[in-house]
Amino acid sequence: MAYNTEEYIHSKYPKSTSADLTLAGNIKPTASIVQLVKVMSENEKLLVNGSWIATKGDGSVLNEVEQIVPVLELQDIWDLFEKAAEAIQTDLSYIREHGSSHMLSSTNQLIGNDVFIEAGAKVEHVILNSETGPIYIGKDAEVMEGSVIRGPFVLGEQGVVKMSAKIYGPTVIGPYCKVGGEITNSVMQAYSNKGHDGFMGNSVVGEWCNFGADTNTSNLKNNYSKLKIHSFETGEMEQTDLLFCGVLMGDHSKTGINTMLNTGTTVGVSANVFDAGFPPKFIPSFSWGGRGETGTKFILDKAFEVAENMMKRRNVELTEGDKKILEHLYNAS
Repeated sequence: MAYNTEEYIHSKYPKSTSADLTLAGNIKPTASIVQLVKVMSENEKLLVNGSWIATKGDGSVLNEVEQIVPVLELQDIWDLFEKAAEAIQTDLSYIREHGSSHMLSSTNQLIGNDVFIEAGAKVEHVILNSETGPIYIGKDAEVMEGSVIRGPFVLGEQGVVKMSAKIYGPTVIGPYCKVGGEITNSVMQAYSNKGHDGFMGNSVVGEWCNFGADTNTSNLKNNYSKLKIHSFETGEMEQTDLLFCGVLMGDHSKTGINTMLNTGTTVGVSANVFDAGFPPKFIPSFSWGGRGETGTKFILDKAFEVAENMMKRRNVELTEGDKKILEHLYNAS
């Protein structure tokens, strides 16, 4: 597999100059999109609803085809939680066609019957409400007793929902994550933890993040006004149409206990957020203490050490490619 990414990421995601088929990375491959791609001709460019979807061949486009079909397209990071319900439905439609759900223990309370359980999953004494959307529990994952989950909801492989958690969909918890407390309409990528009480809403969390006990995210301003969110492209706070947004957090970032994150907070990569009161709404990468540019910058070697220690607990290696990416972001910050 090859990728066409920002140059600094090539150390981990190599670029190919000989790919026969190039696909847009911000498009969810629905059944209709997959079918359109399958019938593409050589040296053809596919547009759907005006957006580029794929190019087949060596890049010498001879024919441009435009189709009008529903497409799930991501333009902003918050689209990950705003469009999560549709994405979950798309994935589960495919999973149902290509597999069968395992038996769910009779200790659980079901509301609706749209629940898919993979092999090895442990779910006991849990309330699962799939009338609001489908629920998927991945291979060898565990939902501990007393938890209450309303779909749409996805728990990835070997993920853990801890005791008495309250989760509102649409929410996606990635593989090997551990979550507890109260979560609503959020997307958490692999190996991140929110293992204790505290509220997270309308948020996107990268890999290898950790939320200290009783960390809370505000997802709605007191005056119900629309939010300004930090733009990494312009470096400014940009006006959005969002009413709800909690935290947008990059890989390897962490919060201390009792951390309070304001509405629409953006946290970069490898930031360590603590201190009393609300930190700024933009916390740059490698911040130490969460005070932005006025605070201390995390030493790069120490950031490597923390990442290595956390990843080692899951038997995952911090590669040289990972280090090059972090070093680039460190210098850029």
